[in-house]
Amino acid sequence: MRMYASKSKVKSTANMVPGSKQPLTSELALDEYAKAEEKMKSAVDWFKKECAAVETRASGRVTPAILDPVRVVLPDSKAAVRLDHIATVGVREGSTLLITLFEEKNMKHVEQALYASKIPNIVPQKQDDRTIKIPIPRPTVEARTAAYTAATRQAEESRVQLRKQLQASLKRGKFEKRSVEMEEFHKLLDKYIAEIDKNLLQLKKATAAK
Repeated sequence: MRMYASKSKVKSTANMVPGSKQPLTSELALDEYAKAEEKMKSAVDWFKKECAAVETRASGRVTPAILDPVRVVLPDSKAAVRLDHIATVGVREGSTLLITLFEEKNMKHVEQALYASKIPNIVPQKQDDRTIKIPIPRPTVEARTAAYTAATRQAEESRVQLRKQLQASLKRGKFEKRSVEMEEFHKLLDKYIAEIDKNLLQLKKATAAK
């Protein structure tokens, strides 16, 4: 006698799709995913810029970009402005930054902003009412190592920020555990954490930090 499996016990796998292959379909999930990706990308882009600035300083190259983080607070402005909005920044003799203000009245505010930026080795020297000179010394091994150490702290802060964004998105979406949505959001987090790790590794090589 031949035995046949009961049809009621046989489950078709035709419509089963692995979670990693299944796209998000709900409008809520897609919206939350887009918001999370935008904020995570912004956090990683910020860290990339910080790494680029550290690498420039560690290499000993003197460029106006060293002063990119400087923001100047002016009495008649509602928000802080970039230094290059109120002055030109050039390089003299390969190792000195030269700031030329458009208006003399901003001298005090620019000097305050330079100190407040806490950029290593930035010691402004006023030349006249519109000019500031900043000699940039060659970075020592200790300075490069310290710069890399500071970057590792920034990297961890960025990772924490990404994880907080993940948790906020999952909380708003109320996604179930082991759901496609949960898996896709965690893959997004892993992607951007990997980018942070990649940039930190590149910086380690550039600064020769051990």
